[in-house]
Amino acid sequence: MTDKLTVSVLGTGIMGAAMARNLARAGHTVRAWNRSHAKAEPLAADGVFVADSPAEAVEGADVVLTMLYDGPAALDVMRQATAALRPGTAWLQSTTAGSERIADLAAFADEHNLVFYDAPVLGTRQPAEAGQLLVLAAGPVDTRERVAPVLDAVGARTVWTGEDGAEGSATRLKLVANSWVIATTNAVGEVLALARALGVDPQSFFDAIAGGPLDMGYLRAKAGLILNDQLSPAQFAVGTAAKDARLIVEAGEKNGVRLDGAAASAERLKRAAAQGHGDEDMAAAYFASFDEQQR
Repeated sequence: MTDKLTVSVLGTGIMGAAMARNLARAGHTVRAWNRSHAKAEPLAADGVFVADSPAEAVEGADVVLTMLYDGPAALDVMRQATAALRPGTAWLQSTTAGSERIADLAAFADEHNLVFYDAPVLGTRQPAEAGQLLVLAAGPVDTRERVAPVLDAVGARTVWTGEDGAEGSATRLKLVANSWVIATTNAVGEVLALARALGVDPQSFFDAIAGGPLDMGYLRAKAGLILNDQLSPAQFAVGTAAKDARLIVEAGEKNGVRLDGAAASAERLKRAAAQGHGDEDMAAAYFASFDEQQR
């Protein structure tokens, strides 16, 4: 079987557009669709066919990759594509859908004889553009070679978490990882907000922890975005992070775990979005520490 495939990418936001470009650069035939057609149009310059509908995008696809807002959005778009889906097509479901939605997506795949892979990714704009995402995946072993060229084009590494995508093991790991990312990002914002309120130069904080166990590259990267007013274009947007934080809290509740920090993070991100920062990098949750717009 040739390793050059026809791949349909449904959803070309920050992550999906980068994935589509890397697939095209790897020599695959890429057909893309986005709810806002204008956002997908620039992909044509990279050799990507920009479709007018999900059904048009999946015509002739060997692999369908979904990178949409949430589980219901992914299911809705796949339903729109139903008429053109070929039995046996592999579906790499990379949307952060939440553990409660995976069963619905897997059921759709089973109904239409699709080979379902639960395949969320870890990473933001820069690793996505560089094809260096970490793919968390679960799906049948006997067809993994069919999707391997796609995974290799978008990611630096694939971590397999199980053999049945319907069990959602990859999505559950993604929620755990994102809980750490979101908690850390919100902590960065609060540290800088407190420093500002107390008249402390942030650099003195960085100097105090330099080289020790409290120091970390992620802290300095996110703090730099805030301090240097580089929150746009977003690496990972406030609005999307707020959705993921909500999914994390819901997952905890449904499994008898109280996640107070995650709930507070979800509220901060929601407040920052309401202040007008929804499309900025998630580090803009910093502004949720203040009652009024501040720069």
